[in-house]
Amino acid sequence: MARYAFKLRIKADAIEEYEREHARVWPELLAKLKEVGISEYSIFRRGQDLVLSLRVDDFDKAWEALDRDPVNQRWQALMSRLFEPVPDKLAGERFAMMKEVFYLE
Repeated sequence: MARYAFKLRIKADAIEEYEREHARVWPELLAKLKEVGISEYSIFRRGQDLVLSLRVDDFDKAWEALDRDPVNQRWQALMSRLFEPVPDKLAGERFAMMKEVFYLE
């Protein structure tokens, strides 16, 4: 199963709310993430910068399914107001994807 990582950036005044919401992610959203094949999903934070990593067989297919899911749509509406643009995200990119350059299993 492939590993992916990408960056997001939260607003400086939204850090506490972001962490609070992620301490209580909705069970139905967690079930949907697993249903679309996502596993080993982690979010790391340093200041406003987030690095998200996960495993999934087909990243685009999983995110397309999540985009259509009403539970995920509600979660994204709640979370979207907490983010600001990632400085180096390219036009047309869904996320500021990161290239894996080393992995030790």
